[in-house]
Amino acid sequence: MHFLHRSLPRRTLLRGAGAALALPRLDAMAAPPAQRFLAFYVPNGMAMEYWSPKTEGRGYALTPILEPLAPFRDRMLVLSGIRANWNYIHAGASGSFLTGTARGGRNEIEIIADVSMDQLLARHFARQTQLGSLEMAIDPPANAGACTGNLSCVYTHTLSWKSATQPLPMEWNPRAVFEKLFGDAGTTDTRARMARMRQHKSILDSVNEKLTSLKRELGAADQTKVDAYTEALRDVERRIERAEKMSAGLPEMPQPEGAPASFEEHVTLMLDLQLLAFQSDLTRVISFMLGKEQSARPYPQIGVPEAHHPLSHHENVPELIAHMSKINRYHTEIFAKYLARLRATPDGDGSLLDHTTILYGSGISNSDRHSGENLPLLLLGAVDGGRHLHFRDKPSIANLLLTLMNRLGVPVERLGGSTGMIDL
Repeated sequence: MHFLHRSLPRRTLLRGAGAALALPRLDAMAAPPAQRFLAFYVPNGMAMEYWSPKTEGRGYALTPILEPLAPFRDRMLVLSGIRANWNYIHAGASGSFLTGTARGGRNEIEIIADVSMDQLLARHFARQTQLGSLEMAIDPPANAGACTGNLSCVYTHTLSWKSATQPLPMEWNPRAVFEKLFGDAGTTDTRARMARMRQHKSILDSVNEKLTSLKRELGAADQTKVDAYTEALRDVERRIERAEKMSAGLPEMPQPEGAPASFEEHVTLMLDLQLLAFQSDLTRVISFMLGKEQSARPYPQIGVPEAHHPLSHHENVPELIAHMSKINRYHTEIFAKYLARLRATPDGDGSLLDHTTILYGSGISNSDRHSGENLPLLLLGAVDGGRHLHFRDKPSIANLLLTLMNRLGVPVERLGGSTGMIDL
């Protein structure tokens, strides 16, 4: 696995015979490349007949849905036999994909899951990047009301949970994502961004001075509240300072006006922003939903005029399953183009693809039955690929998430309903 690299201190000395000599700059003295994580979610399950390889190990044949990923075979693990922790129609599919939660709410106002993997990583990387994480989607959010099984729409519209009761909204508007990454200066241009950052810093300095004066007049309880607020301001200051140090070298990109009407243009723009965020180290953790669960999007551009969700309930009709597989393959084609861009973007001693662990897949396998068995999952990027692994003991996705956390150098004892790690 290419997850961790060992580096020598820049000031390493060789001592002998009473003298000390500084080593020349060696490759091993370079700082280890940043490790990143991307969750790439596709909705409504999979046409498993067109997804699952028939053999295991390194000699497996790519299936029709996986064929677009052929250029990345050596950086790809196909995982079979992993089950969902919480399998409840569509809510459990996306609700447990990154949380590994074993249960959720029981009605549209009870919202329960667990802290998601991306947010655990975000906590770890938060002091090294401007943003702990990005949560992105193509479909507008619905964070109220019932969407599936009389449960809250939250479950079908997000992968990311900051706590067991705090789901995070997925941002679908590229303009809002741009402003979160680069501010509202209208461009990634360094000079405009830095001018806005200096203005924000000046405002923060003024606010901090007033807070210090105010605290002298408050009781102990109010002082505690002000201290918490001040800490939040310090976090903003830290991010501004981080941005100032990393201000050079951003590719030029204008601020998007909003979400394009075309699905392809919208997806491309969102993936452009993801690439920029990784390339400029603005964040190291991204969760992305190519579609929400129960998405009814049709795909006439590939000869599938039927709405995706109704089509996923194909009742095992071969012609309908074949149409479903076209959507699934179209999604891997989009994904493959993004992988090519990650591989073409230099990063340290390799590329962004080399230093990014990517989890691709869905929280449902057989969509007609809402099955949570044998989930369609891939690991790509910073992995020892070229293999199809079939787990016959049916470990949970929570165990997979726990394993990935440890391999990314952020070990945790438990994640959701995990019971242990799996062998990759």
